[in-house]
Amino acid sequence: MSHFQREDIEFYSEGTPCRAWFYQPDASAPLPCIIMAHGLGGTRDAALEPYAEKFAAAGYAVLLFDYRHFGASDGEPRQLLSIPKQLTDWASAIAHVRTLSVVNRRKIALWGSSFSGGHVLVAAARDGDIAAISAQGPMMDGLAASLNVLRYAGPLALIKMTALGLLDETAGLLGRQPIYIPLVAPPGHLAAMSSHDAEQGYRNIVGTGWRNEMTARFVPTLVSYRPITYAGKLKCPALIIVCTDDTVAPASAAIATAKKIGSKAELRIYPCGHFDIYVGEGFARSSADQLAFFDRVLKA
Repeated sequence: MSHFQREDIEFYSEGTPCRAWFYQPDASAPLPCIIMAHGLGGTRDAALEPYAEKFAAAGYAVLLFDYRHFGASDGEPRQLLSIPKQLTDWASAIAHVRTLSVVNRRKIALWGSSFSGGHVLVAAARDGDIAAISAQGPMMDGLAASLNVLRYAGPLALIKMTALGLLDETAGLLGRQPIYIPLVAPPGHLAAMSSHDAEQGYRNIVGTGWRNEMTARFVPTLVSYRPITYAGKLKCPALIIVCTDDTVAPASAAIATAKKIGSKAELRIYPCGHFDIYVGEGFARSSADQLAFFDRVLKA
């Protein structure tokens, strides 16, 4: 096990500071590095620290960052969830890591969970020079995810959220205050996630500064965001971890993505729910599988 230090750093994404924790193990040579960020509305302190610490203790440099508009990072309005902006934040994080003398630029991996599980596939495919990706409980198909919301929440809820989203888009264009919707709520209530296990599952992992809201303008954009379409463009090895009882990110889309990636993909299927993977046995198993994958790919 390696001794490591964690420091607060920042990098810029389109001129806006993104704040991150950088974990640096003791080493005499440049290290492989794992870049991490959270899923839908999540922040770096929402159950991601244990993963980062485990990777750092195994000898990896780790950059764990908050997206613009969320957590410790700058950006107004707050809680603005923009897919293009978040993908730019990933590209900016990669670019920053490549400037660090302690990092082996040829051995940079991306780690994503839930919504960022899709982001890491897109970011790596676009970059073309990433060494590996790991995606757990990943949202690989916005169309499938939207149909999933339609199934458990009903058409009226989806229509209401879409209408609020269109109103919020207009508010943004006119420079007005955003319209927000909850990230999670109990079944029967309006929220981005209102499946039977979403609210309690999310609240079990959040940090003290977490806010249960996001800009509604995200909702109409979800259906067209399909990371699965980048599967054939991925050049590096991928670990895809699927939760069979996932109520948020459809397991079938993640499995289909792994098949489209082909021989470069390793597929792991766990009999658990979307939020179970962050805690207890779910964390123990997923972090062990991910560490073994990184060791095979990055330390070869």
